[in-house]
Amino acid sequence: MGVTELIKSNFLLFDGAMGTMLQKLGLKTGELPEVYNITKRDFIKSIHESYIKAGCDVISTNTFQANELKLKDCPYTVEEIIKAAVEIAKEANPKYVALDIGPLGQLMEPMGTTSFEEAYEIFKRQVVAGAEAGADIILIETIADIYEAKAAVLAAKENSNLPVFCTLTFQDDGRTFVGTDPLTATVVLQGLGVDALGVNCSLGPKELKPIVDEMLKYAKIPVMIQPNAGLPKIRDGETVFDVNPEEFAGYIKDIAESGARIFGGCCGTNPDFIKEVRSTLDNLNPVKVDPQIITATTSGSKTVILDNKTTVIGERINPTGKKRLKEALRTGNLDYIIGEAIDQTNAGSDVLDINVGLPEIDEVEMSKKVVREVQGVVNLPLQIDSSDPKVIEAAVRRYNGKPMINSVNGKEEVMNEVFPTVKKYGALIVGLTLDEDGIPDTAEGRFKIAEKIFKRAQEFGISKEDVLIDCLVLTASAQQDQVMETLKTIKLVKQRLGLKTVLGVSNVSFGLPNREILNSTYLAAAFGAGLDAPILNPLSEEAMKMVHSFRVLNNEDKESKYYIEQYGNVENKQSIQGTTKTEKDLKDIITEGRKEESAPKVKELLKEKKPMEIIDNYFIPALDLVGERFEKGKIFLPQLIQSAEAVKNAFEVIKEHLITNSENTVSKGKIVVATVKGDIHDIGKNIVKMLLENYGFDVIDLGKDVPIEEVVRVTKENDVKLVGLSALMTTTVKNMGDTITALRKEGIECSVMVGGAVLNEEYTELVGADMYARDARESVKIANRFFGIED
Repeated sequence: MGVTELIKSNFLLFDGAMGTMLQKLGLKTGELPEVYNITKRDFIKSIHESYIKAGCDVISTNTFQANELKLKDCPYTVEEIIKAAVEIAKEANPKYVALDIGPLGQLMEPMGTTSFEEAYEIFKRQVVAGAEAGADIILIETIADIYEAKAAVLAAKENSNLPVFCTLTFQDDGRTFVGTDPLTATVVLQGLGVDALGVNCSLGPKELKPIVDEMLKYAKIPVMIQPNAGLPKIRDGETVFDVNPEEFAGYIKDIAESGARIFGGCCGTNPDFIKEVRSTLDNLNPVKVDPQIITATTSGSKTVILDNKTTVIGERINPTGKKRLKEALRTGNLDYIIGEAIDQTNAGSDVLDINVGLPEIDEVEMSKKVVREVQGVVNLPLQIDSSDPKVIEAAVRRYNGKPMINSVNGKEEVMNEVFPTVKKYGALIVGLTLDEDGIPDTAEGRFKIAEKIFKRAQEFGISKEDVLIDCLVLTASAQQDQVMETLKTIKLVKQRLGLKTVLGVSNVSFGLPNREILNSTYLAAAFGAGLDAPILNPLSEEAMKMVHSFRVLNNEDKESKYYIEQYGNVENKQSIQGTTKTEKDLKDIITEGRKEESAPKVKELLKEKKPMEIIDNYFIPALDLVGERFEKGKIFLPQLIQSAEAVKNAFEVIKEHLITNSENTVSKGKIVVATVKGDIHDIGKNIVKMLLENYGFDVIDLGKDVPIEEVVRVTKENDVKLVGLSALMTTTVKNMGDTITALRKEGIECSVMVGGAVLNEEYTELVGADMYARDARESVKIANRFFGIED
């Protein structure tokens, strides 16, 4: 029986940790476990055999870091490592062998420098090698960035015929490192067509159960969990985990009874854990879960469920009738487009329409650029709007999340071109009620086209909930008799097909005076007909008043909380329209992540203000506000980084000014940062560095895998009083402690703050550090307090 058939009605058990077992066999800190596939094959085979003996069904290959980035200094190629790993796993004779693919260890664009295409090619190389070697499953695991997961999943599905399982790693706040929540992860991965999804590593089974429960609410495919053996603790100077095999199996039992289907173990687990889980599962029957069926679109960190409330799609990034936007597209002025995205987000949009169609530009390339840049500053889902299938495919492929696509219509040629893209990338699709004969005059005629679009979508394997219909508004100035036919069509689509509806409301008033009156009146009528998602100008005060009012009357705005907040004291509020049209000051530019606007603004300010005045009165308050929003979960890592980049660009202007005028800025303090010896993960440390520099600290970055003596030498030579050390792996925490011991032994008078995924207060005390920074924002607070600066 194939594994995909098996998991429909049976449990599937993976093995446990590889690194934990190798450390017991003598793996040294900083040594690549994957090299053992060639140099110590018997070690790897014995570990596989011990897990098979314990009762696992699937062996994961020893290839977690077997990509060209991690193996660049290795004497063996990716292909050699993977081929050997699959061979060893097969020699152990399990039921199935899974090619284990881990994260790249680099931030993806726009947060970092790794492009989607680069990530895809790296993963593709692994997949091809694994498939050729005879793997049965592709397991993509421990991914913190859903965008990176998408690149890996597409590489797996496009370059093999193997089942694809994908699991993310979550923090204790219920989100991944870059801000993806379980619902968003489920919607995106399910849309991409993985065969199983879930969570691994991160935390213990008890802590991960709420995340799995949230996934089970919406997952139409099997859910997988491979937890750590609880949480790491320190006993007798050694790292141990606080859940034993019996307790671990007990938690797995609860999770299995909730509906999860696939299990295994991550950090700290061993064959004893798998043996207990096997015994537990053998006494259970899989539980069938009926998931909630939702119509949803997502970004990388936010899901908008169209079933829950009237969904506003902002229309302003569409060049039709917009001279300034046309000029921005012609000249490549992305700042203007990003500004429109931010303004519409602030004005209350739920989704943003992205249309960059001009005949004189390369629409494919521009769509890729705009999608990337807009997603870097706002976390709303986007609607990719184009009549060109090539543009749609290019933009959707590189989109982070589950997008909407606008549009398809009833023409056979168009459906045959667009529907495969919709299915492949798991998008929502908007169908227009027109075909080869144009737009029918009657509601019945339009409904027949909607019905045809829906049936053809289902033939392509597109789910009902992913199909929306735009019943098309014609202008009252030219086709007045057709205006109400649109509303009649909405009613028919809702009643007979049960599909969600979309409508570009403002078309109705084209060519007539005082358009907002007509638009808002027609919007009210459309709501009455059952409209779900109006495409409108969110900067229109009249339109948004209508939306907010309808949400109250339709029981969407519970207890009218949002309405009261917006309109409870109207005389003291500026209109949405007025607010968004005011000129942005530097603090707004920074908090909104408008990184290309920050430098010109600083040049203006330097004409009348001193550099330190700008830093203290603009940079710091803005960064404090961004940090506060980050801590409260209102923004996530992509937005934090964009704001930091805005300050970085502004700082360059300050530095140039100081050099030109022979002035010096006063450093708020000198700090050394380093990822400790044996640890090659430095994403978190790099973010810390960026934030500290933005706050005016002089940061000496020693990089990753830094020798102890190098930290000591640089700290001593530069008379540094605060050192920041980072470690991601439990195995490198000892090196962190040894580094701190060396600093003390050398008699260097400095304090040490530590951070990283595995660190906590207990580890901080154990390694002899002075302060624990939970995240990048906390490191800034620590530095401020240390140097006597008000936080």
